[in-house]
Amino acid sequence: MVELVEVSPRDGLQNEAAILSVQAKVALIERAVASGVRRIEVASFVNPSRVPQMADAEAVIENLRLDAAVRTIGLILNDRGAERALATGIGELGLVVPVTDGFAIANQGMSAEDCTAMAVRVLARAHAAGRPAQVTLAVAFGCPFDGAVAQGRVVALARRFAASPLLEVSLADTIGIARPHEVERLVGQVCDAIRPMPVRVHFHDTHGMGVANSIAAVKAGAVTVDAAIGGTGGCPFAPGAAGNVASEDIAYAFGPQRVAVDLNLLVEAARWLNGELGRTRESAVMRATAAAATRL
Repeated sequence: MVELVEVSPRDGLQNEAAILSVQAKVALIERAVASGVRRIEVASFVNPSRVPQMADAEAVIENLRLDAAVRTIGLILNDRGAERALATGIGELGLVVPVTDGFAIANQGMSAEDCTAMAVRVLARAHAAGRPAQVTLAVAFGCPFDGAVAQGRVVALARRFAASPLLEVSLADTIGIARPHEVERLVGQVCDAIRPMPVRVHFHDTHGMGVANSIAAVKAGAVTVDAAIGGTGGCPFAPGAAGNVASEDIAYAFGPQRVAVDLNLLVEAARWLNGELGRTRESAVMRATAAAATRL
């Protein structure tokens, strides 16, 4: 099986001009759960002046009424975010550590090394509080500011974090520039370096490679794939980043034997989200199902 992490409530919404209400965000999360998703990135604890779409993180979490089998994730960029997250009932802390200084400064206002030191502190703090945590290595496949990223640096960082108490290491193609053969090579190297710790991947679909890259990553040993309903998303601090790979496209590509979700409910959720956001964005599966319906 391949675990699907739904990221539309956080990474999906943070780059949208429209700001959804707490009730609408809760409804989006509930639709994801109804489709069969059991791990969801529901909010981020970031400066609301920089990302106003996430200003209501605590309120969203407070209003969730989810089954105990559903695991919620809150994104953390710094010590203050960790403090806020630990004061809520969030299930997991998701730390972001850019592998380049250019993106680290743009995204978090500190160097990559300072981000790494922060993450080590927060991981220890979360562990002491009995709260699971994981680390995402941002711009692992290329940076909009610093360009190409040496694979050895990514592997070394992954190995460094694997020595800490954490659930997994995630590799993010933050601006969607990776190709399948590059993904297979880097994911394979990281899996070899930190085994048996699980590897997760996060792809944006800037060049239409999100599904192909996800398949390549799983082939290389990744066990968890991030995706967003309707392909929603983008990063306000990563010029050129398009939306996330669509959850419905991932579900179709892997099939129900490997990703246990209801594809029809995901498509319904994507169309509902379009209405909430006042847009007409469509993933490949949404287009295909709409075309099939017109032929009936």
